[in-house]
Amino acid sequence: MSAAADASEAWQWIEADHRCNTLLWDEEDLARRTEVPDAAIAANKRAIDGYNQRRNDAIEKIDEALLARIAGVTPRENAWHNSETAGAMIDRLSILALRLRHMTEQTERTDVAPAHIASCREKLARLMQQRADLACCLDTLLTRAGEGRAFWRIYRQFKMYNDPELNPYLHGGKR
Repeated sequence: MSAAADASEAWQWIEADHRCNTLLWDEEDLARRTEVPDAAIAANKRAIDGYNQRRNDAIEKIDEALLARIAGVTPRENAWHNSETAGAMIDRLSILALRLRHMTEQTERTDVAPAHIASCREKLARLMQQRADLACCLDTLLTRAGEGRAFWRIYRQFKMYNDPELNPYLHGGKR
């Protein structure tokens, strides 16, 4: 596969991950409602499980695509083994983008006290610093991995709660 195809595939999965994170954000908000029947919350929780599974699958696909781009690079003997994958870092950047958007909305509200706005502005500044730091760490990992000075492994999530063969409440092992 060409580098351009690998990049295209990586972007496809980054988009899927961000779409799942956006849908998860909305479902998580909905699941915290108190004025709806329990069945509505159960439906939200089931949707959350589905989006979370797709999100984890997308993270692994991001890693596969990124690792395919550097498949010809052999990590040096003293290469840094990053405990977090590039895909997981990209996922965290996606979640940070959502937090930034929602925190920005809080700073623009006109129906709250000035103290709320000030508090949200402080949180927004901290989130922006966190995003900058994480983006720098991701850039460093990708650069060093491309040079053989760092690497990561895909360990797989093995989400057991969604698997009828592994979840004892789904395969009948527990009642």
